[in-house]
Amino acid sequence: MQWLAAICVRRPVFATVLILVLTVVGLFSYFELGVDRFPKIDFPFVTVTTVLAGSAPEEVESEITDKIEAAVNTISGIDELRSTSVEGVSQVFVTFLLEKNVDVATQEVRDKVSAILGDLPEGVDPPVVNKLDPDAAPVITLAVSSDKDVREVTEFADKTLRRQLESIAGVGQVLVVGGRGRKINIWIDPGALKKFGLTGSDVSRSLAAQNLEVPAGRLQQGEQQLTLRLRGRVRNVEELRDVVVAVREGYAVRLGEVAQVEDGMAEPESVGYRGERPAVLLIVRKQSGTNTVEVIHAVKQKLVDVAPRLPAGYRIDVARDQSEFIENAVGAVKEHLGLGALLAAIIVYLFLGNARSTLIAAIAIPSSIISTFALMRTAGFTLNSITLLALTLSVGIVIDDAIVVLENIFRHMEEKSESRWNAAIGATKEIGLAVLATTLSLIAVFLPVAFMSGIVGRFMNSFGLTMAFAIGVSLLVSFTLTPMLSARWLKSLGQGEHTSKESRFYGPIERGYMKLLGWSMRRRWVVVLVGLAALAAIPVLGGKAQKNFLPLEDESQFQVQVRAPEGTSLDQTRLTATRMAAEIEALSGVLYTLTTVGDDPQKTANLATIYVKLRPVSDRKGSQQDILDLTRRQVTDKYKGLRVSVGLVPAFSGGGVTPSAVSYILQGPDLARITEYAAVLLDKLKKTPGVVDPDTSLVLGKPEVRVVLDRKKAADLGVQMADVAMSLRLLVGGYKISDYTENGEHYDIFARSIPSFRADMDGLKKISVPSQKLGSITLDNIVTLSPSTGPSRVDRYNRQKQVTITCNLLQGYSQATVLDMLDVEVKKMRFPPSYSAVPIGQSKELGRAGKGFLFA
Repeated sequence: MQWLAAICVRRPVFATVLILVLTVVGLFSYFELGVDRFPKIDFPFVTVTTVLAGSAPEEVESEITDKIEAAVNTISGIDELRSTSVEGVSQVFVTFLLEKNVDVATQEVRDKVSAILGDLPEGVDPPVVNKLDPDAAPVITLAVSSDKDVREVTEFADKTLRRQLESIAGVGQVLVVGGRGRKINIWIDPGALKKFGLTGSDVSRSLAAQNLEVPAGRLQQGEQQLTLRLRGRVRNVEELRDVVVAVREGYAVRLGEVAQVEDGMAEPESVGYRGERPAVLLIVRKQSGTNTVEVIHAVKQKLVDVAPRLPAGYRIDVARDQSEFIENAVGAVKEHLGLGALLAAIIVYLFLGNARSTLIAAIAIPSSIISTFALMRTAGFTLNSITLLALTLSVGIVIDDAIVVLENIFRHMEEKSESRWNAAIGATKEIGLAVLATTLSLIAVFLPVAFMSGIVGRFMNSFGLTMAFAIGVSLLVSFTLTPMLSARWLKSLGQGEHTSKESRFYGPIERGYMKLLGWSMRRRWVVVLVGLAALAAIPVLGGKAQKNFLPLEDESQFQVQVRAPEGTSLDQTRLTATRMAAEIEALSGVLYTLTTVGDDPQKTANLATIYVKLRPVSDRKGSQQDILDLTRRQVTDKYKGLRVSVGLVPAFSGGGVTPSAVSYILQGPDLARITEYAAVLLDKLKKTPGVVDPDTSLVLGKPEVRVVLDRKKAADLGVQMADVAMSLRLLVGGYKISDYTENGEHYDIFARSIPSFRADMDGLKKISVPSQKLGSITLDNIVTLSPSTGPSRVDRYNRQKQVTITCNLLQGYSQATVLDMLDVEVKKMRFPPSYSAVPIGQSKELGRAGKGFLFA
């Protein structure tokens, strides 16, 4: 590289333009870099969601989940296969090896699922196959509230505001939570059906057949062609009441005679509250690869534009905002980056004692950092906590090469009395190989980090490459700009001036270092032993260090998950959750709360989430962890009958993995035996210091009513099991049987029995079912109803039943410590060959990361 230094000394314009080109391109690249919290990563996770309304968890598992698992299990490259079966919903989570292309994997899963559609039960919704894209995660949540009717608020939020938000560049999807949109409800009266000898299926079939539009062909009139259009849809709700359901002895039975037709709204499946104010929530997801901060700013600007046109009494609040923490975190790292560069320059000045020398060395910092932005832009990186951490760390490294070259040039001028020109060329040539070796050794340290395995390796890829970029540019600067500037800016030592080694500051340091060096050379074995001892201490000290998947940061937010006893209604869960939220909101340092019930994919009525927004760090006394611990103590002491988990807001969600700090799976063929093992480990967790919120995924005791068909009676009366099932599904569960159009908007026509026939077992017995001999009969003639309990959900891992043990940790405790304890306990239990225990989620990736770092 010394030939390059010689050219740059002789051709200063070449050296200047060379570095200037990199700097200018880097500067323009900086403004094109996206801003995000984490790097963009493609997780090879695929989710298959299938809905069969009203079906029990065990039925969902056997009829849907098992068939989908069997189909997708033949795909190559699967790392994990997990599933959750709850009432009416099946979710299969397929985790592929990181080397698998997620788009290819998604298409393969979609093809396999499509091949078994004919094997799924009748009435099931088509399975939805989605890849998990954390880059398309929710970025902002809006709360729309008003004193108007919830249906009216939902119509505005869904039909007006949602569509305006989805038109924004970068917005991928807007989900509505807590709304109750307009719906045409058909409340069927089983008593009236019995009077006319009808069943619910007759109502469903007749309405589907008499409310439709189909292409009727074309008319050819000479040179003119006309489209024949059959207007078969009902035009208003009154006309819907007049639809003929059946004809009995010449009398036309109309829908209004056997059912109440209501222009109403959907039954509540989820609720949302901002503080004590009910609200309809709009959860905005960004498109993959877009800039999080820019998307959120665009959404906020749209709200400013919409505000003057809001209906009277309406209010839109920003309930959750990802950009706030991202901007604060990125701003803090940028501040540290600038401060680090300044302090590095000051330290250099203290030792060199010369402003020109300091400037020559310090110019390597902005040149290297800014030039790195161009390489980051080319690699597709963003400004995030990982890449900015790399740049901050590189500040003290990129100046090293320049200092070494500058110091040797200055030494040649001072000790050998060489001219600036000759010293710049000769000193760089003398030290060139050593500088090159030093820089390459640094690159050899950081570059392997970019090739670590696992999810952590995907995160650290941008860290390792960014560090390597910055260090590589600093090497170029030290061989071009540094010798060129030294040849023109350094001043030769004047007559009678003292050398740097004779200065009061550096002189004692030089003499002390020479004595230490001499002592070390005379006792080399001592230095070797100290080096070996330091090397041997690495695994010991590393083992004592805390190991967590992500660092704990004060994000001014956390969340509380509440699960009420099984069978608790949505309304009762809402009352409990909002009361708890009001108590949390009264705590010092809490700004507001956001409460949602039933907003998970399964629409679990007894599951609530309370998002707690804290005041900024500067406006509160306690830390985020202090308030979190206080909240945990308060809700645990007061709400003992609930399963409560208080923890940080997960940085990533989805894929069926719990947001808890530690997740450990027990799997095997016998659920009862797994439950016993889980109870033992859960008891150990409760006694482990630092562990809080220990729990399992096992949810039993869900109240249910079992319907047992007397097959002999049913055969005598000509009743088919399928007819019984379809009648119960329609009249008790209810489903969409048609649709209604008004002003270009489509609304569902939803059928279900009136409440009195689905409130208790006595009402169920009066429901009519089709009979081939008698036309229709009531259920009490052919079935036996009995109360019972069953599982609320059935979880599987790699096609075996499983129970997940979870817990959170107090501040200062390590995930790795808890996982090691669980590993030890599992070995003591000596599972049979068909049973096993493995960590998942953060816990699994933490183990992979440790191996990856050792390799790197």
